Amino acid sequence: MLVPYLTFNGNAEEAFSFYKTVLNGEFLSVQRLSETPFAEQAPEATRNKIMHISLEAPGGFKLMGSDHFDFMGEVFVPGNNFSLSLHPESESKADELFNALSAGGTVIMPMEKVYWGAYFGMFIDKFGIKWLINC
Repeated sequence: MLVPYLTFNGNAEEAFSFYKTVLNGEFLSVQRLSETPFAEQAPEATRNKIMHISLEAPGGFKLMGSDHFDFMGEVFVPGNNFSLSLHPESESKADELFNALSAGGTVIMPMEKVYWGAYFGMFIDKFGIKWLINC
């Protein structure tokens, strides 16, 4: 499954509430930065911001996103604030997709088990598109 992943400059909750209303959707998950292992590294003012949010709407529509956090090392750039998120059904398929799509690109985070229980990796492909693999 391919899901758009949007990054917002501090207003992810407002944006997703709007999308929820317009698309007649439901939140599948809402996680704040304060609920993650990164909370202690974050400035106090950002701890209530959205680390991950997932919306599902009728017709099989899914949308995921988060707020941008400067302390994580990337710069927020409007127009480049999206990723494509793939959700393979096995770790071997996740590795296969990660290795093939990241070839010639830049690995941000290699495939590994992460705190939310998934097998996850992140990279920018050789064409400049950011991908997330979440199994």
